[in-house]
Amino acid sequence: MTDLNTLLVPMPRINEPAPDFTAKTTDGMRSLSDYRGKWLVLFSHPADFTPVCTTEFMAFARAADEFKALDCELLGLSIDSHYAHIAWMRAIEEKFGVEIPFPIIEDLSMKVATAFGMIHPGASDTSAVRATFIIDPEGIIRAMVYYPMSNGRSVAEFLRLLKALQTSDANKVATPEGWQPGEAVIVPPPQTAKAAKERAGEGYDTTDWYFSKKAL
Repeated sequence: MTDLNTLLVPMPRINEPAPDFTAKTTDGMRSLSDYRGKWLVLFSHPADFTPVCTTEFMAFARAADEFKALDCELLGLSIDSHYAHIAWMRAIEEKFGVEIPFPIIEDLSMKVATAFGMIHPGASDTSAVRATFIIDPEGIIRAMVYYPMSNGRSVAEFLRLLKALQTSDANKVATPEGWQPGEAVIVPPPQTAKAAKERAGEGYDTTDWYFSKKAL
């Protein structure tokens, strides 16, 4: 049965500080503050030694160097002991030849999972759903995505999203659907009627006053 207090915990929200935590991991104790100054992808999975989670962890492991090149760390979580995590990591390396290079949080108390809204009673009272949070160097949640237990995430999409967020921050622009580095970005729309009238002559690829793109 779900604890009423669990239901009363505020859900995390985009553009607000990520819930603080200190937890045991497969690399020792870790806190959110340890990642200050870097981007962080924090992701939960329902349980160790499960097939869908295994495919996701291998995908994150294979992409770890790409995340690191973007100054981004990876941190996993499930409601299992760190001994189970270590055994699972060793099994993945032995059976699939993939070494897991990032730590995994032990969350037997469900404290971290609850703070981040990873426990959805409709899915399970005792397992975290597939939640993914992109946290910026200031500790602010910039994106969060939830997947059902039955379906694996696309790690390539989180890499793409991270690149898009960093591009938006650096250039004060938005990015269109499916944007990839090197493609045109969206210029913020004018905020006044006068600026809207002038937009067509500003040198952008303008389709309408509110819709303009440019190359970086």
